[in-house]
Amino acid sequence: QVQLVESGGGLVQAGGSLRLSCAASGRTFSSRTMGWFRQAPGKEREFVAGIMWNGGSTYHADSVKGRFTISRDNAKNTVHLQMNSLKPEDTAVYYCAVGAQGSSYYDRRWSSYDYWGQGTQVTVSS
Repeated sequence: QVQLVESGGGLVQAGGSLRLSCAASGRTFSSRTMGWFRQAPGKEREFVAGIMWNGGSTYHADSVKGRFTISRDNAKNTVHLQMNSLKPEDTAVYYCAVGAQGSSYYDRRWSSYDYWGQGTQVTVSS
């Protein structure tokens, strides 16, 4: 059974940093795009960042570009999101996801992702 488990969320002041991690189990995803999405209360789930199967290329949403960095470790079947210079508008539940076979790291559509974690809450206070 495939399982994605996020960790690293929490409460932080504006300007602070958090590092989210996502551990996959049940199978390896070293050949798949992986990504991070987020969903704030009352808003749609939005794309945050995607990473190519080998980590060679990444794509970040404009809203987080220059502040967040996605990375992966295929040997450990994990993906990370380093979040710096956090803003109150970054408050959301953050989800990691595995791209469908053949999906691209720059594909922002949540429907292009097969497997999802349960989410981790990130709250940024002003």
